[in-house]
Amino acid sequence: MTEQTYNQALLELVQAGLAALEQRATNGNTINTATAESHFLCSWMVQALKERRFAKLIANDLTQWISDARSMGAGAQLPSLFNRINDQYSAAQSCAHLGDALQALLTHLEQNDWLVILDAKVDTKLKLASDGRHSLIISAEQYQTRIKEQNIVKPITLYVRANEQLLAQTAAIFGLLISQGDKKSSLIKHHRAYQIFPDNEQPALAILLD
Repeated sequence: MTEQTYNQALLELVQAGLAALEQRATNGNTINTATAESHFLCSWMVQALKERRFAKLIANDLTQWISDARSMGAGAQLPSLFNRINDQYSAAQSCAHLGDALQALLTHLEQNDWLVILDAKVDTKLKLASDGRHSLIISAEQYQTRIKEQNIVKPITLYVRANEQLLAQTAAIFGLLISQGDKKSSLIKHHRAYQIFPDNEQPALAILLD
C-alpha cells in the first residue's frame, strides 16, 4: 500500500471540511454567518483530531488552525483558508514536468526584469548587489544536477529577494508550490531561502496565495 503524502493528506482534510460545511449549510434553520461557520469548522477539526481521522502528517496544521479559530473566531477565516488550499494544491497536483515548469518560471522572471543567477557556486555566505531589482539565485550545482528529463529529482533551493506573495503567485502560474521562506538559513544576504520539491511534494504547508 502506497503511503499517503502530505499533499494528499492536506487535500483530504480540507475537502472533507468543505464538504461538511456545505452539508451544514443545506440543513434548515442554520445560521450561515462567518462566525458560525468558523465555530463549526473549529469544532469539526477538534473532533477529527480527537478521533485521529486524518494522517499525522497534518496534525500540526490541525492544531494550529484550531488554536487560531479559538483565539480569532471568524478572523481566522477558516472557510477561505480551506478553499485557498483546495484550489492551489489541486492545481499543483495536476502539474507535470516540474523541471520544465521551473525553466518557464525563470524565463518569465528574467523577462520581467528580475536578476536571475544560475551559474554561481553557493556554499558559503554571499552578497549580491542587485540595484534594487528583484533577484533569484540557484546554486550552479543544484541547477545542473537536480533537473533531469524535464523533472525536478531533488529539492532545489531558491534564494530570493522579492515580495513573498509575488513569488508565490508567479510560481503558481506555472504550477509550482513554494515553501515558506527562511531568512536564517539563507546563504545570500538580504535574501530568503525557499524550496521547491519533486512532484510538488512539500513536507509542510507551502506559501498560500492571498
